[in-house]
Amino acid sequence: MSDLDVARLGQWLAGVLPAAPADIHLEKFPGGQSNPTYRMTVDGRDYVLRRRPFGPLLPSAHAVEREYRLISALHPTGFAVPAPLALCQDDAVIGSAFYVMELVEGRTFWNGALPGLSPSERRAAYEAMVDTLAQLHSVDPVAVGLEDFGRPGNYFERQVARWTKQYRAAQTDDLPEVERLIDFLPRTAPEQTRTAIIHGDYRIDNLIYAPDSMTVRAVLDWELATLGDPLADFAYLAMNWILPADGRAGLNGLDLEAAGIPSLDDMARRYCAAIGRDTLPDLHWHFAFNLFRLIGIIQGVKKRMLSGNASSAKAADAVAMLPALTTAAWREARLAGAEE
Repeated sequence: MSDLDVARLGQWLAGVLPAAPADIHLEKFPGGQSNPTYRMTVDGRDYVLRRRPFGPLLPSAHAVEREYRLISALHPTGFAVPAPLALCQDDAVIGSAFYVMELVEGRTFWNGALPGLSPSERRAAYEAMVDTLAQLHSVDPVAVGLEDFGRPGNYFERQVARWTKQYRAAQTDDLPEVERLIDFLPRTAPEQTRTAIIHGDYRIDNLIYAPDSMTVRAVLDWELATLGDPLADFAYLAMNWILPADGRAGLNGLDLEAAGIPSLDDMARRYCAAIGRDTLPDLHWHFAFNLFRLIGIIQGVKKRMLSGNASSAKAADAVAMLPALTTAAWREARLAGAEE
């Protein structure tokens, strides 16, 4: 069953598809705390529909229009994104803005440990993941018409200010460690040396791998994409090597060599070689920033959960991570030079 008006959706699709649809079936995908996403079967052919959540939302969040613009710009370059079909900004159709894109068949890995794969397959999966990230960071935003996709100025300063604002808008508790981060991060933001299209939430469960190989066929969930420092994307991916292995993307505590998973140093060297960097700076500030941003995202989930508007049944599990994330973020800030 669907929470959408299928009849109204069918009327809109009649103006988008080659023929008016006779049969539409919608099934919501599990997971995801941001924009609800559905497998949409129209007369036997599968598509994906992604919409904004219903109800009151935080400013600038859940901008499906930006996602659609981005995948529309990237798809012609050959980068691994689904083919866009159409965008609807008329809330009267299903109650919120949404877009439709192709369904990319393949495998999604929810557990970064990749149980069930061989060591060589695990290595290939991680190498393909970092190669795809480097490919994204090599796309010229101007050449694909995205020169205005992000605001000018230092990316990290912008993002700290943005996520502080988002956190304040969703704040439900007084968390002293978060208050210290809000003081420390803007005072110590590093200079930006490169600008690229960045995904903003690049991790293994946002990738679709081919059914029979470790090729990345699609990168999904572009809600947080913008123009900024590509180091932010790499640092966000690199956090998986410091977060505990708990069945999600985290890897800390695993015997990586035995598992066949590259070390963080291996991933950094491969990324640098692909984009033409000699080395990467110390990442502790970037880890603190990315954890702070994750705190802001999950605080938004908590706010929506308390108002009865959370998109996933797993919202409570995500919210339960907040205390550990705040501790980890402040630990990384201390390693980056923050004082009590």
